[in-house]
Amino acid sequence: MTDKVQDKIAVLGLGYVGLPLALAFARAGFATTGFDTNASHIRALNAGADPNGEVAGASLQGSAARFTADPADLAGCTAFVVAVPTPVTDAKKPDMEPLLGACRIIAPHLKPGALVIVESTVYPGVTEEICGPALAAGSGLKIYDDIKLAYSPERINPGDAEHSLENVVKIISAQDPETLDRVEAIYAPLVKAGLHRARSIKTAEAAKVIENTQRDLNIALVNEFALIFSRLGLDTLEVLEAAGTKWNFLPFRPGLVGGHCIGVDPYYLTYRAEQVGYHPEVILAGRRINDQMGRHVAQEMIKAMLARKVDLGRARVLILGFAFKENCADTRNTRVKDIVAELADYSVQADVYDPLVSAEALREEYGIDPIQDLKKGAYDGIVVAVAHSAFVQMGVDNIRALGRPNAVLYDIKGVFGRLASDLRL
Repeated sequence: MTDKVQDKIAVLGLGYVGLPLALAFARAGFATTGFDTNASHIRALNAGADPNGEVAGASLQGSAARFTADPADLAGCTAFVVAVPTPVTDAKKPDMEPLLGACRIIAPHLKPGALVIVESTVYPGVTEEICGPALAAGSGLKIYDDIKLAYSPERINPGDAEHSLENVVKIISAQDPETLDRVEAIYAPLVKAGLHRARSIKTAEAAKVIENTQRDLNIALVNEFALIFSRLGLDTLEVLEAAGTKWNFLPFRPGLVGGHCIGVDPYYLTYRAEQVGYHPEVILAGRRINDQMGRHVAQEMIKAMLARKVDLGRARVLILGFAFKENCADTRNTRVKDIVAELADYSVQADVYDPLVSAEALREEYGIDPIQDLKKGAYDGIVVAVAHSAFVQMGVDNIRALGRPNAVLYDIKGVFGRLASDLRL
């Protein structure tokens, strides 16, 4: 088994996955280089600040890891961990460019015996059938012989301090038992919860992609419940609470499904399924349901305002939260954008307020200029779209005070209780 000090580790991609990983490697005694193509991101990290707000400044400032945007700094590394995003295209097909870009950056620095570990979410076969050939082509080396391949899927949950890298069992896999022992030596010092040795790389890839697909489908089911119960005049959360008294009823709740994992990963599995001649039905049906929930929220808000004789042409709605989930700054694939877009189709002005999200990021990615201050008595409707702790701490009375006397309050996640709001999923 390779001793941990023998591997010099490079982590490519310093977002929610890569940054905590790089810091953990450094704490465990590895010589660690963190690489990202975003030069401004690197400058912030070197100044002791995580732009995503997930890692404390003290952890950055006290780390032995070095951060760089210069590929030349990868020279001398022997193990390369790829933690870049794996998004989908507008056609809902896997976008492999970030992963292939990382392979192109790594390839010139590979030497015989180099280890490449992919952590990004992919479909079964990507590590060996796409990354491997790309690494070989760029380095002139042979995969399996000169370049050792491994896969260890990330399980990071942004905004969740409890389920951290150290506290969640980590799957590891590799091309052969000897390489798997090497991968185990790298990760074992980091993960207190232990490691699960998968039989093959494809098994580990499949395990990762179904984790989020299963969750996507469970949420889709309760979202469909919500769509039905809305027409029946029933409160979905009350129904779920009653059903939850049965010992084996799963406690999922309706909501907006976005982000870089749950709302994206199922498309990797369905793409691969169609390649081998199987057309998925349940998975894609769940995706369609979840992708319509933002529009459903907006339409319910429109109906409620019309019932209160609000003039839609002059109406203003406040959207509290734009991140894809609570207590994080990430807006990738956020479905809150669908609420804003649907309201605009009804000529309703929507003001977005999210204290965790960068205003510059909202302007650049979504063309939305968020408000910076909250004004009392200004709105005909208020949507608590994201259950940030800051909004929960405000309390429902202070939130209602932001609206006019007949304003509609839509609490998507039901954080304030049934009687506190006018609408909830």
